[in-house]
Amino acid sequence: MIVGIECTAHTFGVGVVSNGKVLANVRDMYVTEKGGIVPMESAKHHAAVADNIWNSALEKARISIKDISAIAISNAPGLAPCLYEGMRFAKRKVEELNVPMIPVNHCIAHLEIGRSAGASDPVLLYASGANTQVIAYAAGKYRVFGETLDIGIGNFIDKFARHTGLGFPGGPKIEQHAKNGKFIELPYSIKGMDVSFSGMQTKLQQLYDAGTKIEDLSFSLQETAFAMLVEAAERAMAHTGKNELVLGGGVACNTRLQEMCRIMCKERGAKFFCPAREFLVDNAGMIAYTGEIMYGAGIKVSVEKIEVKPRERTDDVEVSWRP
Repeated sequence: MIVGIECTAHTFGVGVVSNGKVLANVRDMYVTEKGGIVPMESAKHHAAVADNIWNSALEKARISIKDISAIAISNAPGLAPCLYEGMRFAKRKVEELNVPMIPVNHCIAHLEIGRSAGASDPVLLYASGANTQVIAYAAGKYRVFGETLDIGIGNFIDKFARHTGLGFPGGPKIEQHAKNGKFIELPYSIKGMDVSFSGMQTKLQQLYDAGTKIEDLSFSLQETAFAMLVEAAERAMAHTGKNELVLGGGVACNTRLQEMCRIMCKERGAKFFCPAREFLVDNAGMIAYTGEIMYGAGIKVSVEKIEVKPRERTDDVEVSWRP
């Protein structure tokens, strides 16, 4: 019985997994009426809700603290104040329960939970707030075959949403506006398997300030940015010879991005997998799920040796739990 804790950014969550089955996945998200995430405020949010989320998760899973074998913590990457707050809480629980701790890279957890949807050796299109990467397993690591050269797709969307006064998170609001929009040509920037959003962001803000309808801008943003991501993912699939694609990250909740990925995979004769929505957004279920796999491979780390790593890359992690 593994308990996972998610704390990398705006979400504090606790998940419970047993034998590959997620028994509980409880979360609470820091939100704002205007502006984006304030890291220190988000950390305060985590401290305020942690005990209630922990109790709710254990109650939902119908387990007692005596059933817990280990605690998995998302120690990287993320916002430092949020990571430290989550680590403080996790260390307190580890000491109370006298169980080992398992450090889990948040990005890798998105890929591992994708395997629970049926994929065996996929390419992951990881589209979240701070991260935009095309990842696949090769030679002992999850390798990054392509990524953003400036900002993550989610932060790009949120930044445009803030410019238009939509608040945070902006992605769901942009998706709604896009349903009634028409296409306007925007800068399309892809270099190999790497993408860039800053030019498109500047153009969108200029067009909005000049009076262009938010519906048309939202539609064009999605069509252009998502086409770049799908092109990068398809190129990675061709390069690696893999025939499975998994979507991960909060932006993967977008139905248009899912549709474009599904169409691309169908045209390639490849398989497309998209985990349930609760595992696409930041969540502790995927942390516990990955933690259980690592625990089963004998990975248990003493509390003193675990550090938060705000800038740890996906390809920094030695993946010793996979053959």
